[in-house]
Amino acid sequence: MAVAKTPDVRLSDIARNLGETKPRVLRMLRTLEHRGMVQKTQKGGFRLGNTIIVLGTAASTQVDLVRIASPIMEDVGQKVNETVQLRIIDNSEALCIAKFEPSRDLRVHAMIGRRRPLYAGSRKVLLAFLPPQVQQQMLPEKLDRFTQRTTTDRSRLAAQLQAVRKTGHCITRGEVSEQIVSVAVPVLAFDGSVIAALNIAAPAFRTQEDDLRRFTTLLKDAAQQISKGLGW
Repeated sequence: MAVAKTPDVRLSDIARNLGETKPRVLRMLRTLEHRGMVQKTQKGGFRLGNTIIVLGTAASTQVDLVRIASPIMEDVGQKVNETVQLRIIDNSEALCIAKFEPSRDLRVHAMIGRRRPLYAGSRKVLLAFLPPQVQQQMLPEKLDRFTQRTTTDRSRLAAQLQAVRKTGHCITRGEVSEQIVSVAVPVLAFDGSVIAALNIAAPAFRTQEDDLRRFTTLLKDAAQQISKGLGW
């Protein structure tokens, strides 16, 4: 922040402004420089590095994501009268960052900040569009079983992810809770990468195949609107 506030600021000025010793500040600057977050200028000062541009863009996109998605999610939720969620990948898990819940008594309850595994349920759409090597890094050593329908075999999961990539959506039935069906589609960032998953979750007893097809169509249209808002 000190470098951002005063471009080309020198080591001695940073140390004085922060009330730290020059050796300690120099160690921090070297770490930041190694990570590309600051760079040394020809005059011996410091300014922000290129990595900060990437971080700033990512932060801006995530903030814009919720702002742009919220009214679109509400519109979808009103049309289907079911729960709609927006999830991103965070620390190898799916993190809910926005939601819409209908007013009906019997509904799927969502919670902003709730984390779920990437390999179970329709949130696996987030996993599907990652490179295979990254997919493996995102998976825990043991795939826990939540219901009899949870996929715990890695080769079977790989086949499911390939199918998701081909169709552009994911439909799951009872993989996390036996009473819930879920449909999810990817949301694209400005560079075409998958930044989030938009999903509808509903009680299984009142969801028919026609409903799932309708959910999929509505979600894909909504995801396209959100992606367009993000610059895709």
